[in-house]
This record gives sequence, structure tokens and C-alpha cells, in this order.
Amino acid sequence: MGVLDIIKKRRSIRSYKDKEVERDKLKTILEAARLSPSASNRQEWRFVIVEDKDTKNRLKKAAKNQKFVGEAPVVITCCAQTDFHVMTCGQMCYPIDLAIAIEHMVLTAQELGLGTCWVGAFNEDEVKEILNIPSEIKVVELLSLGYSKVTPPQKEKLPLAKIAYYNEWAASFIRK
Repeated sequence: MGVLDIIKKRRSIRSYKDKEVERDKLKTILEAARLSPSASNRQEWRFVIVEDKDTKNRLKKAAKNQKFVGEAPVVITCCAQTDFHVMTCGQMCYPIDLAIAIEHMVLTAQELGLGTCWVGAFNEDEVKEILNIPSEIKVVELLSLGYSKVTPPQKEKLPLAKIAYYNEWAASFIRK
């Protein structure tokens, strides 16, 4: 299966089977993150892998009581050990680098038959306390991971003509 096929199949999974994620698959997913690119090769990403049921239930509460956070076999807490470097374009690199690493994990999980969901609704201080994460570390996202109970339908996406422009903002990339 090609990368585009994997992307087309990916969904945000919020209902998981009560089935453990195999250690070799989890290592492969983390390896995909490790190999992702980062600004100036900073590699600021750090991951706390949570499989303990009680800890996941505490994370669920920190994540606005989103039920699936407690039900997922694995929750990967995606963090940055950062010096808050700003790229010449004016953007801080750690959120972008983490997003790339997370999406590498998401696509690898999909290829391995696993589902994921990005979780941005959480209280960072609570997550840090639950997982004993040092205060200087940024918690960027939670990522639920496991075998999907159901595959939701694809959400409607904007057509390419509405999101891509050619040579300048006003000219559609799609030519007639």
C-alpha cells in the first residue's frame, strides 16, 4: 500500500478494542517519530508511553473526560524538550517538529492496522503532574493508539481548487 492510500484510510479513532498493542508495533511507531525531520536537526521530541489503566483514566480526566483516552490501549504523551528556538520565518520550531513526528506515528500506525486520534483538549499542568513530567518540558499533544472497534466515514474535505494556488494567492492551482 502506498503512502497516499494510507493517508486516505486514516481516520480519527475514538473507539478501541480491548486488545493490547504488540511491543514490536509500538517500537516501529516510535521509530517512525525518531526518524522524522526537525528544524536544524534539534530532535526536541520526547514521548511518554502510557499503558497503565489507572494512569490512562487520570489522563482522561485531564483530557476533558474524553472517554476514548481512558479506553485506548496506549496513550502517547507527545512532549518537547525545547529551547524555544524561533526559525527565521518567525515560527517556533518545536510545535511544527512535534506535529511532523506525530503524523509519522499516525501514518505508521495506520499501515500496521492500528488507529489513532490526536488529542489537543487537555490540561497541560494536570498531564505533567500525572506523568511526573518536569516543568520545563512542553506537553504538545496526546495520541491515543489501538485497534479500532469501528472505522468512521471519511469527513468531507475541501477540493484542491479551494486550497492550492498557482504562483500567487489568487490564481487557482487547478487549471481549466
